[in-house]
Amino acid sequence: MGRSHYALAMDESPASAESPPPASLAARVGHEADRAFHYRPHAHTKAMLEGSITPVKVADQYPRDTKIARINARVGVRITNAVGTMACAYVFTVIALISLPSAVKTGSVIIIISWIAQTFLQLVLLSIIMVGQNVQAQAADQRAENTYKDAEAVLHESLQIQNHLESQDHQIAELLAKIDSLEKNLASRS
Repeated sequence: MGRSHYALAMDESPASAESPPPASLAARVGHEADRAFHYRPHAHTKAMLEGSITPVKVADQYPRDTKIARINARVGVRITNAVGTMACAYVFTVIALISLPSAVKTGSVIIIISWIAQTFLQLVLLSIIMVGQNVQAQAADQRAENTYKDAEAVLHESLQIQNHLESQDHQIAELLAKIDSLEKNLASRS
């Protein structure tokens, strides 16, 4: 007889043809339940329970392959942290405004538009956009942390359900043993 789909999926070996199933109803049900299911946690579940898996943070994404990559990442992060502040945006605004009177004195619309686009917007908006990106990265990290905690909670609940079902299996086996005993008593009276 071929193995069932479930037995193949769970890598269970079928019951030996040499050993007959137990005689009593309770023993047969218990035997079938033992043979049908063995809880094997997923590798990811084991890792989460052991605490070796944590949510990924933006900082975890920095390159670590070579020394040059690590140095470049460190320099880039420091510059980003310095330029991506509102204080830097204010400094850039002051720097841009220093050249505004010269642009206006020319009276040329092209020079004034160039000043707005190339000097003011690029300098000031660069820092403001970086501040926004930093806030978004922190929010993404918090969402990832919350999602991880949600997954941990679901895992905990699943394990509780597993324990509950196991407890019910034992109680059902006890009830079936009592039914089997009652059937034997009734059969002996007849």
